Amino acid sequence: MKTRITEMLGIKYPIIQGGMAWAAEGTLAAAVSNAGGLGIIGAGAAPAEAVRKMIRDAKALTDKPFGVNVMLLSPEADEVADVIIEEGVKVVTTGAGNPGKYLAAWQEAGIKVIPVVASATNARMMEKFGCDAVIAEGCESGGHIGDISTMPLVPQVVDAVGIPVIAAGGIGDGRGVAAALMLGAEAVQMGTRFLLADECRVHENYKAKVEKAKDIDAKVTGRSTGHPVRSLRNKMTNKYLKMEAEGASFEELENMTVGALRKAVVEGDVDNGTVMAGQIAGLVNKRQSCEEIIKELVSEAKECIRSVSCFAEV
Repeated sequence: MKTRITEMLGIKYPIIQGGMAWAAEGTLAAAVSNAGGLGIIGAGAAPAEAVRKMIRDAKALTDKPFGVNVMLLSPEADEVADVIIEEGVKVVTTGAGNPGKYLAAWQEAGIKVIPVVASATNARMMEKFGCDAVIAEGCESGGHIGDISTMPLVPQVVDAVGIPVIAAGGIGDGRGVAAALMLGAEAVQMGTRFLLADECRVHENYKAKVEKAKDIDAKVTGRSTGHPVRSLRNKMTNKYLKMEAEGASFEELENMTVGALRKAVVEGDVDNGTVMAGQIAGLVNKRQSCEEIIKELVSEAKECIRSVSCFAEV
């Protein structure tokens, strides 16, 4: 399964693990990389030295490439950008902003820069800035989302740019991997599927919530604030959506979510915390190691592609 992405990043399979804040730390990233994908550490709003520790934890567990996801709106972003260079990380994915201010330093250090984009226009801009690839993330994904779903977004981004495109959002099994490749993507990024990986250290309550989720359980809060977030419904989302419908202020709504992700991931409060997960959560229902997940994804994708090869003869 060689693509420009596997060649660029030095990985065996075109599968990238999403950089989920609080959930994607060094142990998970290393396990994904050891299994042939690209593991990603989610820096989130963590202090730079905490990110350095996660990077060193991953280095102790793998000699394969791995990356760091930088949330550009984080007040720690400047320091995290420097730590990434100092620690010799080879891949950076970015979200929630424009990575332009860091590009020259990262690229001088030999780092591949891959921003998340939610539109073809944004993808063209990132290509113009000199980014190495883009992640076209549809609104089916967990966490912060855009407006366009994966199926229409990916081919439009593929047509808009010459750099490789990675598909994300609503991909949970090999069928999704095969579909993304057929749309012109050269890799996929998956977050929700890896929440149930044995090596993922989210709280057991969080894993159980994802494992039991149905297809209707992923809800979007924050549309009125301009910061839409997809997570699994619980007491917090129900209250938020009710307040949002009643016209609550930006400040009231934002205050509800302060520390809510940590509350769910670390403390296990899946009633009052934010359980970020994508619409694919209803399909993600078994615990496996990262190696088992990736082997299964690759096997399923190859079988899907073989099963439709008959069309080539028509």
